[in-house]
Order: sequence, then C-alpha cells, then structure tokens
Amino acid sequence: MEFILRDFQRGDFQTLWTIDQKCFPPGVSYSRLELVAYMRRQGSFTLVAKSGELVKPCASILGFIVAEARRRGAGHIITIDVLAEARRFGIGSKLLMAAEERLRAAQCRDIRLETAVDNTAALAFYKRHKYDVVKTVPRYYSNGVDAFVMQKDLLSEREAARLRS
Repeated sequence: MEFILRDFQRGDFQTLWTIDQKCFPPGVSYSRLELVAYMRRQGSFTLVAKSGELVKPCASILGFIVAEARRRGAGHIITIDVLAEARRFGIGSKLLMAAEERLRAAQCRDIRLETAVDNTAALAFYKRHKYDVVKTVPRYYSNGVDAFVMQKDLLSEREAARLRS
C-alpha cells in the first residue's frame, strides 16, 4: 500500500476524530474536545498518513499520530491511530518513526506513552519499536482500564546513530 506522511491540516480534524472513534472503545477514544486540546498543546504536532495519490485519485487518510515535546527533554506520544483495513502495511511504524525523529530534533531524551493493559496488539507493536513498560497506572482510562506507561530512550538511539556514521 502506497502512502505519504504529512503535517495535519485544519480540514483533517473530523476524519481524524472519526478514525480515533473506530480505533478505540468508548472510555479510551477521545471526545472531539479532548482530541483538539491535545493537538493544540504547546509543543505538540500531528502527522497524517494518506493513501498515495498514485494509488487512489481521491487520497484518503489512513491514520495519524499526535505527539508532543515537553519541557526537560521529554517526548510524549499522545495517540497513534491506524484504520483496521490499513494495518500491517507499515503505516503505524512510519508514523511512529517520523514522530521519534521530530522529537529527537526537539532535543527530547526519551519518549513516553500510555497504552491499555489489555491492548495486546499495541503492546507488541511498541515492544517491536524498543519501548519498555516502566509502570502501571491503575484505572487510567475513564472506562476503568489500567494503563502501562512505556518508554524509549532516545539518547541511546542518537548515540547508536552517531557510531554508525
């Protein structure tokens, strides 16, 4: 599947919110107000994956990621959403890697994220990308589900890249 990554555009919002509703159950998915608030936070950015123009004349959004560079060199993945029919084509991985690069450029030393303890697909995905569970937050989601906080050290990634150069 061909796709491109680009920055969020204002007209994308309704589609992104709809994708979030499809990707996560109630209590985990965001309300419109929550999603827009996260996207507008200081230091945040949103990247969008669209089907390639060569594949479909009318390109459609396949997924997105919202991340932020916090103070003191900490990055945070707020959400990553890929439509079910677009999974297993590398879209989530490309979104995550692009966000990691942007956070690295913003001088972030590490990245954290939260994921539901029962989301086995997300856990496997993040472990493949070298994220480790650092703690559990009881009843993190409004539906009462606990969350794992996962973290990836970007300093070691940066140092490894420097050694390969």
